[in-house]
Amino acid sequence: MDMFLSVDFWAAVGQIILIDILLGGDNAVVIALACRSLPAAQRTQGILWGTAGAIVLRVILIFFALTLLAIPFIKLVGGALLLWIGIKLLLPDHGGEGHGNIAASDKLWGAVKTVIVADFVMSLDNVIAIAGAAEGAGAANTMPLVIFGLVVSIPIIVWGSQLVIKLMDRYPVIITGGGMLLGWIAGTMAISDPALARWVPTLPPDGSGPPDVVPLWHYAAGAAGTLFVLALGRWLAARAAAARGPAVAVAAAAAGPGKALIRRVAVAIDGSAGAERALQRALALRDDVRSGGDLELHLINVQRPLSSEVTRFIAGRTVEDYQRERGDKALEPAHQAAVAQGAKVQAHRRIGEPGAVLSELARSLGCDLIVMGARGLGAHTAALLGSVAQDTIARSEMPVLVVK
Repeated sequence: MDMFLSVDFWAAVGQIILIDILLGGDNAVVIALACRSLPAAQRTQGILWGTAGAIVLRVILIFFALTLLAIPFIKLVGGALLLWIGIKLLLPDHGGEGHGNIAASDKLWGAVKTVIVADFVMSLDNVIAIAGAAEGAGAANTMPLVIFGLVVSIPIIVWGSQLVIKLMDRYPVIITGGGMLLGWIAGTMAISDPALARWVPTLPPDGSGPPDVVPLWHYAAGAAGTLFVLALGRWLAARAAAARGPAVAVAAAAAGPGKALIRRVAVAIDGSAGAERALQRALALRDDVRSGGDLELHLINVQRPLSSEVTRFIAGRTVEDYQRERGDKALEPAHQAAVAQGAKVQAHRRIGEPGAVLSELARSLGCDLIVMGARGLGAHTAALLGSVAQDTIARSEMPVLVVK
């Protein structure tokens, strides 16, 4: 029971939960899709058994990972992998291409098997990161906190995945903090590698376990890893943003009555509060532009493609059904609101990179303006973390009105 009074124990538990939430999003989608074809009475059972199997399997993998970390140079390799995983968190996610061949099973144990096999293949990053976080609490507490942390975090992923995704989209600082956490774990893991024992005199003679008193270099290594992930991740993200073209804001459409001829407007709809504001602004344009009541609204929902880690386990038809349902869920309220106000409106659902798809579809529909909501990011944050609005502005051949 003493371990529950340890600050290191609870710090490690918090790290494990955050790591699993950040790196386990694809696992949650696989669980949801693998069980969606089950009868309603068995769906919860499939999720529970699949999640339980994933927890047990991950505990076994982490046990072996912790054993391997005692081998010289393994921590150095693991630290390098964690640095790269942390950097990837800060880069724009372009999703995967293609679909897998394993359908969502309508049999309980078929769905459970899909969940467990997928989690086994997809858990390398989680396992390495969790093993590194667990070591910080001391050898005596390692496996108990691994089990405790996983038992707490995996249900959060399974049943709260949509909430977690929305929070990370609304507050990208969560993702940035997660990448920095992985950098910290990478630095402290690498510096405690047994191969460095002769150059790090404060380690125990056999190079095993953390020292009794955590020295300054331990924090310095963690801080170095944190800064490395943040600096390189932001630099690479900024390069990716620059490669898509300069984000120059275009202000039009609000020039005033009689000054603009706008007949078709594309409105980006994703179910967010920003999209609702964009729709209301687009509806208000009917009073601001010469075309007036002839204005056509084209509501466009773009679903990002699921990552290849998901589509390799789930059949294409299942993925398409899932994305169609998500798109319709976002579009239906907006469509009803526009019709209720007497607008001429059409809804469109697409899959791809939002900025590219939105600008191209608006062009092909003959739209004169794109209206979209902003996520509320500052200019520098948007440039570094990636912004759909900036990407759309850079690609679009027509004015883009960003509503805050």
